[in-house]
Amino acid sequence: MSQDLLPPVAPFVTAELVEALSPRLRKRLDAGVAKLAARPVVREGDTVRIAVDDDTELELHVVDGTVTRADAIRCGCLLAPDCLHRAAAASAAPVGASVPPSVSASTPVSSTPSASATAAASASATASAQDGGPEGAGGPEPTQDETALPARLVAARAVFDAAAAVLDAGADGSGAVLQAELLRAAHTARLAGLPRAAASAVSVVNGVRAARSADPAHRLPELVEALRAVLGVAHRLPAARGPELAELRGTVRQPYIPDGSLRLYGLFSEPVLTATGYAGAVTWTADTEGRLYTVSDVAPGGPGRATGAADRAVRIGDTALTHRELSRAGLAVTGATVSPTGRLGAGAGVRAVRAGGVAWSAEPLDRLWAAPVAEQVARVLRGGHDLLFLDVTLAGTVREATGDCLLADCGGRALRLTTAHQDPALPYRDNLRLLAAARGSRLRIVARLVVGPLPRVLLLATEHPADPGARVDLGLDRLRRADLPTPAAPSTTANLPTPAGAPVEARAADEAPLHLLRRRVHQGVSGGRRVLAFPGGATGDGARLRRVGLGTAADLLDELHAAAADRARDAFGRLLPADTDRFARAWLASAVYTAEAERALCAAAWGADGMEVTTAR
Repeated sequence: MSQDLLPPVAPFVTAELVEALSPRLRKRLDAGVAKLAARPVVREGDTVRIAVDDDTELELHVVDGTVTRADAIRCGCLLAPDCLHRAAAASAAPVGASVPPSVSASTPVSSTPSASATAAASASATASAQDGGPEGAGGPEPTQDETALPARLVAARAVFDAAAAVLDAGADGSGAVLQAELLRAAHTARLAGLPRAAASAVSVVNGVRAARSADPAHRLPELVEALRAVLGVAHRLPAARGPELAELRGTVRQPYIPDGSLRLYGLFSEPVLTATGYAGAVTWTADTEGRLYTVSDVAPGGPGRATGAADRAVRIGDTALTHRELSRAGLAVTGATVSPTGRLGAGAGVRAVRAGGVAWSAEPLDRLWAAPVAEQVARVLRGGHDLLFLDVTLAGTVREATGDCLLADCGGRALRLTTAHQDPALPYRDNLRLLAAARGSRLRIVARLVVGPLPRVLLLATEHPADPGARVDLGLDRLRRADLPTPAAPSTTANLPTPAGAPVEARAADEAPLHLLRRRVHQGVSGGRRVLAFPGGATGDGARLRRVGLGTAADLLDELHAAAADRARDAFGRLLPADTDRFARAWLASAVYTAEAERALCAAAWGADGMEVTTAR
């Protein structure tokens, strides 16, 4: 069974079906999901059929692209509707927008904010059809002394407890039952007016599913960040008030504000392919002042939609431009409406016509690359858009523990260029391998910052290696060996950082003391509390951290191991249930410290450590 063929299922539907199972069937749910995954799926219009066996069919009925009712999943077996098959199908399907039964299923909702453009595009997926008019968040702005309502405190506590249970079990042990509990908590949070906590909880479920299914797009650091976000929001909300409370509550829909007339110039397009079952394309543009705007076309789908959306017409006004064409042309917009993140609305009052584009080396796009690199990095770390506009010289490849990446010189700084998405249906990896053969090429690139102790970016678009006037969208266009320039003479690259010396630098980074805490944070998410509870697991790590002056990191590491190993016994010597609350708080403190320390190291690596980069977490 291909998950691409299954429609998204609303979180409360999955939670309701799993909760209705008997304890005996709950124990068999993970096996049921795996068994169902091997069965054929057929989609006919708004009905999806799964052949459970030769005599039994399972049907999912879709409304507006999502299964929004438990009775929309029907099974023909003798035990239905109390059978395992319905819950297994819901648990195997992508997580849809959490729309309560009393609300129209077409109401757009947003995902959790993220620095990743893929996540940002996923957040815009369900809102892409909105008309661009202003839409409120979740009630009036709180006053300075206002605190969270009791119902919201209960919902936040439920989210924290459910997320703590997932952390306690780890991704390896978080089966469909624990996922359903977190989805139920997410739905409760959304009904209570906490869309940010709800979206963060759904992101954790998506990350856990990707990890358990060995999805090639799964990245453990992204799951770590998702868990840090949901636990952090739920932990901070009870004490929050005023503007902080509004920020922690989040918004259901982003407001679209009128922005008059705009003259936009295409920069590049990138495909979107998310673990939530959404796919499409996002095109980045800039106005005459260098401000960035995005045009997106994201909807439920798989790799096929991600690669094909670039050739769909842009849904703004009456323009017939495709995303691929817009990335190299321009757009004149009147009556424009824009969200706080720069996404253009497509309301009835918006008019747009095709206009001419310019090269990256011409005004007004050239000013994007003229900005000092340190200032660009500081802007990202302050919470601005996460794109970097860099001039680099390719210097070959460097081998790291996670595989090879492309090495480049950026103003005398050794920069690592890595693949933006690992799905083999997208040409990112193949293009990066070909660019490695163009050592010595001087290119203007667009990349996404990766926060870490070494300068590292995700490569999104680049000038053509043999034609500076052309550009290549690395997630959509495929380079050929014939596109590469003639190999440069040895003298051309004599002063570049050599690939031979790079592995030594990479190993030194891996042995940085902060890594001793970071790897425990990651291990906790992957394997759960039990992998940190082994006696002697931190032998020498705390002492090493203290020797280099990282006393706080050492204390956090000690508490993390102590919380993991804390198992009291009753009067008969039987182990009592683990204190998941203590372990979750110890892990959250370590994760927050690690993230902030890495931000500081990232700023120092790019020369932005003297600039203000602190943002509210």
